[in-house]
Amino acid sequence: MPSYVWSGRNRAGSVIEGVELAESRDAALSALRRKQIQVMRIRERGREIPLIPKITPGVPPKRVAIFTRQFSVMLDAGLPLVQCLEILGDQEENKVFAGMIRQVRSDVESGASLADAMRKHPKAFDNLYTNMIAAGEAGGILDVILRRLATYIEKVVKLRQQVKSALIYPVTVILIAIGVVFVILKWVIPVFAQLFTAAGGEMPFLTKMVVGASRFVGNYSLFMFAALAGLTVLFLNWKKTEAGRKAFDAFLLKIPIIGGLLRKVAVARFCRTLSTLTASGVPILDGLEITAKTSGNAVIEDAVMAVRKSVEEGKSISEPLAATKVFPAMVVQMINVGEQTGALDQMLSKIADFYEEEVDTAVAGLMKLIEPLLITVLGGIIGMIVTSMYLPLYKFLQYVG
Repeated sequence: MPSYVWSGRNRAGSVIEGVELAESRDAALSALRRKQIQVMRIRERGREIPLIPKITPGVPPKRVAIFTRQFSVMLDAGLPLVQCLEILGDQEENKVFAGMIRQVRSDVESGASLADAMRKHPKAFDNLYTNMIAAGEAGGILDVILRRLATYIEKVVKLRQQVKSALIYPVTVILIAIGVVFVILKWVIPVFAQLFTAAGGEMPFLTKMVVGASRFVGNYSLFMFAALAGLTVLFLNWKKTEAGRKAFDAFLLKIPIIGGLLRKVAVARFCRTLSTLTASGVPILDGLEITAKTSGNAVIEDAVMAVRKSVEEGKSISEPLAATKVFPAMVVQMINVGEQTGALDQMLSKIADFYEEEVDTAVAGLMKLIEPLLITVLGGIIGMIVTSMYLPLYKFLQYVG
């Protein structure tokens, strides 16, 4: 039997190394996953074996939600597991996802559990998904778990779409406005500038300022685009670092209005995820770890991991959650009540429902606030440019008169 030399992280986050005897790489990885070790590197007889041999594009969450909903309906109707996967793989429109489903069916047919088969495709089925599937298989309630998963994914997708709708409109309008101002400064203003220079006389201060901006754009536009591209690349690389990600996520939560909306989204997602996991029988420590990794914000992730560490030491969830000062006091109090009454999953679900409604209200309010604000700002900029061009003409007509 071949031996596999590996390195990875244990549940405490420490980097460890070892040797695993197994018939194949997949068998070695499965054995290490059962030991709750996150493998970072694995080698066989001195040859390094990549965990992901090629880059696979991700599957849209909406496709996963539809697959999960249909899967639960088929199982509830009494169809065999392999037949369900075969039907779903054949009718799936996304070719990448269809290939994953067929591979899962093949692995299940070969004797692997559904959770282990899905773990080989993290681009479609994340840790939350596979852990819940494993809990459903162990408890014999796979159809119930799939229904909960489908509901969870649908709510997460809806939440993302709400945030996108709140940000796409202002960003689009601002980009169009920047393009219009750039065209005016680069090609329209120089025509007026030549006319004013030929007419002679002193130009008003506002006109001088706009003409100066036009000359700067005309002379340095290529340099501006190159500098903008360079700064974008530097920012994206910085954001990929641990320190950069934490600093940027903390900055987002502090932005007026937008920060409040993002915090509500994070709270709703935290409560919905942890509620779904605990209701499905996933252990609370595993549930907190999965919730932290799927939070989408480094500040929230650190706070939840700190809570997990305290819970591991024997404390309740609400006490360390309050100490993080990231979550609202109302959320902490309701979680405390849920722990005392033994209905934590139900309480978390109610909190998630409340904050999802809050997100709806916040998005509607944000759109009402942004629209007149954008119109005022953009109207002011365009008005200033037009006024700067008409001031010399008005002065010239007064002189002629």
